[in-house]
Amino acid sequence: MPSKKESYESMMRELERIVNNMENEELPLEDAMKSYEDGVKLCDKLYKILNKAEGKIKLLGENGEEEFKKAGDSYEQ
Repeated sequence: MPSKKESYESMMRELERIVNNMENEELPLEDAMKSYEDGVKLCDKLYKILNKAEGKIKLLGENGEEEFKKAGDSYEQ
C-alpha cells in the first residue's frame, strides 16, 4: 500500500497493479479481499486528490474570470 506522500501517478500505478493482479491471477479469498480493500482505499485517496484539484481549478477559474473582467472594465473607459 502506498504511503501518504506518494504521488497521484504512483498511486494510480499501484491501483492498476492491484486490478491486473486480481484479474489475471486466481487468488485465495483472503488475498483477493485484501487486494480489494487496498484498491478501495487507493480509490478513495485518488478521488480526494481529484476533488481537491477540481476545487482549486474552479477557484482559480473564478478568480481569473473576475480579474479578467476588472481588467476589461478599465479598457472600456
